[in-house]
Amino acid sequence: MQNAEAVLEVIRERGRRGLPLERLYRQLFNPQLYLAAYGKLYSNAGAMTPGVTGETADGMSLEKIGAIIEAVRNQRYRWSPVRRIYIPKRNGKRRPLGLPVWSDKLPAEVVRMLLNAYYDVQFSDHSHGFRPLRGCHTALSEIVDTWTGSSWFIEGDITQCFDRLDHKVMIKTLGEKIHDGRFLRLISNMLTVGYLEDWKWNATLSGSPQGGVASPILSNIYLDRLDKFVENVLLPEYNRGKLRKTNLEYKRIENAITRARKRGDRRSARELSQARRTLPSQDPRDPTYRRLRYVRYADDILLGFSGPKAEAVEIKQRIGEFLRDELKLELSAEKTLITHARTEKARFLGYDIVAQHANDRLTRNRRSVNGVIGLRVPEEAITRRCSLYMRCGEPASRYEMLQDQDFTIISKYQAEYRGVVQYYLLAANVYRLGRLRWVMETSLLKTLAGKHQATVSATARKYKAVMETPEGPRVCFRVVIERGEDKKPLIAWFGGIPLKRQKDAKPIDRAPILAATGNELIHRLLAGSCELCGSPNRLEVHHIRKLADLNKPGRTEKPAWVRMMAMRRRKTLVICRPCHEHTHAGRLAVVPLK
Repeated sequence: MQNAEAVLEVIRERGRRGLPLERLYRQLFNPQLYLAAYGKLYSNAGAMTPGVTGETADGMSLEKIGAIIEAVRNQRYRWSPVRRIYIPKRNGKRRPLGLPVWSDKLPAEVVRMLLNAYYDVQFSDHSHGFRPLRGCHTALSEIVDTWTGSSWFIEGDITQCFDRLDHKVMIKTLGEKIHDGRFLRLISNMLTVGYLEDWKWNATLSGSPQGGVASPILSNIYLDRLDKFVENVLLPEYNRGKLRKTNLEYKRIENAITRARKRGDRRSARELSQARRTLPSQDPRDPTYRRLRYVRYADDILLGFSGPKAEAVEIKQRIGEFLRDELKLELSAEKTLITHARTEKARFLGYDIVAQHANDRLTRNRRSVNGVIGLRVPEEAITRRCSLYMRCGEPASRYEMLQDQDFTIISKYQAEYRGVVQYYLLAANVYRLGRLRWVMETSLLKTLAGKHQATVSATARKYKAVMETPEGPRVCFRVVIERGEDKKPLIAWFGGIPLKRQKDAKPIDRAPILAATGNELIHRLLAGSCELCGSPNRLEVHHIRKLADLNKPGRTEKPAWVRMMAMRRRKTLVICRPCHEHTHAGRLAVVPLK
């Protein structure tokens, strides 16, 4: 039996060569792929969130994998309806989210891995969403690095993209390269299985549910047709000319400067040089020069165009027509905008994007920023995040954290602050997040002061420390937990992150470890021994949501499984069925620890 990575590499190579896939369905019989899928999914927060059946990752076993494979082999596998919930959006509306049952997540992840191995190597370089080793920052870096000189931004947003993917178009698109009816039928059944809302079944006539394991790769395959249309039709048509023509007025002044310098008239040369800096060196209205750039992240589209606005409007209309006629999708009329690059701001992936212009910014006696794309932190993004830590217009304590330990409180604040700062490190005005830092810092100190019934100034003196950073010393607030001579102390701090732009900051989606042999939990499961009593029979994996659940109040004597997990600091334990039943019944294990 081939391991997971070997199987996927074979499929990946066929994708690189553009060869069709045949007999793909039989790869779903490989238990190594399911082990790799389990190794990737079990640590996700949603692994312990039940679907319509109440099943979670708890109780996972090799027998469950065998039962799934047997059903798939005999074409008896049936997907269960997803449980639909709604999560709030920024505009006050709600977004539907589907919660599959755990047993469906495993084959769905295997399907995702197979599709991703084959299609990812064929996707456009301008697509950055839901792809390994790519992310928001790679999309933004592409804009900064290659879009210099853009005059117009075309912001595209597809209306309810995930909910409106046409199933017939999806299966037809997959069928162009996957010549396996059983595999296509399995995906078709997954798309049309329906959902339960208030315990009432509803059909899914279109779309791929957000929250589904395979939904991101399916949406990328679907929208890859848009990428190919832009690359093969629009870009060749709207990209022409190597260089703009020289601006005649700029050339006239340049010749006048040369003549003034020859006759020794420095004053005239200096005045002419200043006048030259107010003019573009090339003709911005050159009809023989056009440039169109394109980038997509999931259903968010941005195009940069150098040319007249009339042609930008035409490009927007053609993209809308392609989406409507070929993909059965619609561009949002409210969110699809044409923005002047120099005088307005385009919003993409939470950043403001502008074309910079400053005649007084010189490098080696040349204007260095004109036409260069700049990234900015939106003011409303700072205000919105500050409001999470404020009441009545002032920073306030967070009452829900008053029962937490000091270490936990500071760690949570730092994690939230670090996440925002690291996302906006590409912005030239990232220093504006200093306002957010002050609000969060004040809220943190008020929370700690409320917990210990002290003043804010006394709390600040108690936790204040100085941290060394690559940009020099920074003031932070720190708590240290000593753990004895043989262990390093636990340290939590807030602050200490320099608010300085980093051009090469590229947090990206990590490539998953697909080989089952590389996962520590899989090794323990395959070892074939209960970690409590040593029994080799009917092994299952006991899961908990978080380690804090091991220290529930009121528990006087800790069972063996609690002591084992706390000692190893693991949220999983490979145990036999009888021991697993004891853990859920709240009884002490009938056998001692090994």
